[in-house]
Amino acid sequence: MQLPVVAVVGRPNVGKSTLVNRFVGRRDAIVEEHPGVTRDRKELLAEWSGRRFRLVDTGGWLASDEPLARQVSRQAERAVAEADLILLVVDVAVGVVEEDARVAGLLQRAGTPVLLVANKVDDESRETDAWAFSRLGLGDPVAVSAIHGRGSGDLLDAVVAALPPPPSDEEDGAAADEVGGPFAIAVVGRPNVGKSTLFNRLVGDERTVVHDQPGTTRDAVDTIVETDEGPLRFVDTAGMRRRSRVDEPTEYYGLVRALQAVDQADAALLVIDASEGVTHQDQRLAERVDAAGSAIVIVLNKWDLLDVEQRARVKAELADRLGFLSYAPVLQVSALTGRNVGRLLPALREAESAYHRRVPTAALNRLLEAAQAKQPPPLVRGRRPRVLYATQGATDPPTFTLFSSQELPATYLRYLERRIRETFDLGPTPVKLRVRRKGR
Repeated sequence: MQLPVVAVVGRPNVGKSTLVNRFVGRRDAIVEEHPGVTRDRKELLAEWSGRRFRLVDTGGWLASDEPLARQVSRQAERAVAEADLILLVVDVAVGVVEEDARVAGLLQRAGTPVLLVANKVDDESRETDAWAFSRLGLGDPVAVSAIHGRGSGDLLDAVVAALPPPPSDEEDGAAADEVGGPFAIAVVGRPNVGKSTLFNRLVGDERTVVHDQPGTTRDAVDTIVETDEGPLRFVDTAGMRRRSRVDEPTEYYGLVRALQAVDQADAALLVIDASEGVTHQDQRLAERVDAAGSAIVIVLNKWDLLDVEQRARVKAELADRLGFLSYAPVLQVSALTGRNVGRLLPALREAESAYHRRVPTAALNRLLEAAQAKQPPPLVRGRRPRVLYATQGATDPPTFTLFSSQELPATYLRYLERRIRETFDLGPTPVKLRVRRKGR
């Protein structure tokens, strides 16, 4: 059972993202004082009076021939087409403008229920100004102040009343659980390496704005994809640069959202522009993803643009700069043409399986006994340490606790990790080893 969808639309800079943040009770949507910050559709889960629904924040709707503005407007149009209820947000401080009337006309033709939201009614003196928007032909406006919360409860009451009839409590709860349940994959990389193109190719829908201007994606955008083996949640993130090079506040918050997406994801698709080679920033980003403990699949995008010599150079750079991710599968793809993109889903399913895998304690200890017999630990301060027994303490990623007679050298721990990974087929997921001295 799908949750109802509420799309928040309107021209730029009327307070849509502020209203969305007010509804969900946290700053999930990026808010800035200048227009054009929100570009993609962003879905969030909201609840009011026991009713759950999906809230879709959209970019500003503009009648413009500028390519990026057209793409942003198309995203808003797609949100309207998929919505059960539309909130048209207008700005009382500015009054009725031509763009408001144009959007209202489009919504009237769409045939979907619409609530007219007059924002920035910060006090009673502004309430009479809200009635000017009645001329848009969408009914009486609901006066709110998104930034102060004034009238937001009344608006949410109206939203819940206008939604389609709810399913049973059991079905509704199951739908909500489904929202947070699927294996989550963050699509990460430097700006302009083709993340959004790959994201759109994977989800089979022009979900994010793709443009050759770096920094087009400002926020983390997620969508759930149904596959033959079950659902996956993909999260498209803003391009990550070194913080010293992040100038705009909007870009800074986009970077924060991207880092949050990595920390909360189960796996990451690390997208690298093969035509530029493996850069130092790719290496730093890979270190950040590895530290988050996510399973990882490396994607060399734009592989079709390279000749034989260039491909050999990129592979050498990969081994040199990302050698610490030697366990991660590497796929050479073209997001633009779709070449080899079909190999990504099987690789991600393999990563999901490894990420959740639990190893039987008896099998783990048999392996460690055999590994130590084949290659004993080196002497430490004149004594040879020994792993007495081990157990798996956690999954997501697989985490093992080794009980040892004394300290184990880092090189020997890497040897044991490699044996555990190979024996139990833990391929594209990190493996964590914790050592405890027996009796401590």
